[in-house]
Amino acid sequence: MQEIIKVGMADLNIVKSPSILTTLGLGSCIGIALYDRQTKIAGLAHIMLPDSTQIKNNSNKAKFADTGIELLIEQMIQKGCSKSRLVAKIAGGSQMFSFGNNSDIMKIGYRNAVATKEVLSRNNISIISEDTGGNYGRTIELYSDTGKLKVKTIGHGVKDI
Repeated sequence: MQEIIKVGMADLNIVKSPSILTTLGLGSCIGIALYDRQTKIAGLAHIMLPDSTQIKNNSNKAKFADTGIELLIEQMIQKGCSKSRLVAKIAGGSQMFSFGNNSDIMKIGYRNAVATKEVLSRNNISIISEDTGGNYGRTIELYSDTGKLKVKTIGHGVKDI
């Protein structure tokens, strides 16, 4: 039986096959799914903000793209993954609210996506698929037996990436 493990906001977790990782309500947040095909170990982080260096109280590393992804990679290596085999799939990064001005400071979803891509690139981890942007929320499920990422959206259906 496939156990389903929930990953909360500003949280991360790692499972081995056949367990499933899920996170609900990705709006401007990004879900980062990392997978090692050889070990069938999957990791999922639900990050809220792009950069921990801009925040005073940043004790929760999983909240930020820069520290959360590094922590996820580190924990997956401890479980037996090889960093060189890790691949990424990302989802989320919506612009949930419309603001009158076009200030980038308000574009948290976009900034989260950019920061996520930068951290993964710095770690030489390829993003093999993504479902980001738009103005709607997502719920995702990461299947550790196959590496499939199921993206569920209200009004936009369900798709596997």
